[in-house]
Amino acid sequence: MLENLEIAARVRPSPFGRPAVEFDGTTGTATTPGIKGTANFDEFLEQAGYDPNLYEVVGTPRTSRWQQREGGEWLTAYRFTFKLRNANIDLPLLYQTAKKNIKLPATKTSDQTFVILWSDLQLGKVDSRGNSQDLFTRVEQTIVDLVNKVKKEKPSQIIFCDVGDIIENFTNTADLAQLQSNDLSIMQQVDLATTIVWDVLKRVMPHTQRIVYASVGSNHCQMRISKQRVFKPVDDWGVHIGRTLARLAQETNLPIKFIEPQPHDESLAYDVFGDGFHILGLWHGHQAGRPDSVPDWWRKQAFGRQPVADATIGVSGHFHHLQVRELGSTQQGHSRYWIQASTLDNGSSWFRLNSGEDSQPGLVCFTLEKQKPFTGTVYKL
Repeated sequence: MLENLEIAARVRPSPFGRPAVEFDGTTGTATTPGIKGTANFDEFLEQAGYDPNLYEVVGTPRTSRWQQREGGEWLTAYRFTFKLRNANIDLPLLYQTAKKNIKLPATKTSDQTFVILWSDLQLGKVDSRGNSQDLFTRVEQTIVDLVNKVKKEKPSQIIFCDVGDIIENFTNTADLAQLQSNDLSIMQQVDLATTIVWDVLKRVMPHTQRIVYASVGSNHCQMRISKQRVFKPVDDWGVHIGRTLARLAQETNLPIKFIEPQPHDESLAYDVFGDGFHILGLWHGHQAGRPDSVPDWWRKQAFGRQPVADATIGVSGHFHHLQVRELGSTQQGHSRYWIQASTLDNGSSWFRLNSGEDSQPGLVCFTLEKQKPFTGTVYKL
């Protein structure tokens, strides 16, 4: 018999079908080809485009083993299940827990308003400060510090400003980067963001007489296709979360007032004490493009008689770092201020690598007193 001639072995395809990877955003199933020796599932997922740092194999893989030919090597095909790491986070059922552990508001309060700038949580984002579980741990400590601060101040009113980007989303950029940098589905992001804020509202409620909750549209939360906003500016996940919280507050009879922009606006203003002295203007910040452009953007809003035209204090997010700037004067002759909020997110490696700068996370808040000028003092928790 010729040395270069042999009897063809019968090809035995894997009983699992052709090698493939299927993924629904949370869990997936992978089928390998025949493998000699020990299988490396992480390597297989990586070759298929799934970062093994973000995904993990769960359960016991199924196997199919066969011999290439008589006396030849053995091959083994595997069929296994994998999932996003931390995808098994226990999602609270809001409507089952809404009426539990809610305390009535305190009655002894000062004649002050405490303003909270809840900015750029970007829930679901994985970056230099970790994943969603790391975010929960850090934010919980921030909430503890916030509650202690509110206990000390005992304000008659709290204004909770959702300054925007409360979730990371998947569609605010024109590329596929967010598919790689998220560890939560869009449903998980919205559910958890709503639950965290509802928890904050319940925990500060006993230490004030009323709460005003304000939300505006933002680039991470607005309905977008290929980075371009579609529909109205209030077609936004952050605004949607505010509406969900409004239903919960109504069902539980909590004294919380909810405000959002007009359907075609991206900003709003609120008369803090109802006397025209402190008017709080709220917008996200993506409209201006860069921090140095915000003052000019605000001035143009005044010329165009937009919602924040008469604001005496303007607050924004988007740029991730704390900044307090004195800008002109109010109708009462006092200084007008712009406060750029700190971020609560897991970091922005893209910005850090391109600019060389980074900002530390924190929650910015400040106090307003009736008929007393604001002098620019803020707290970063």
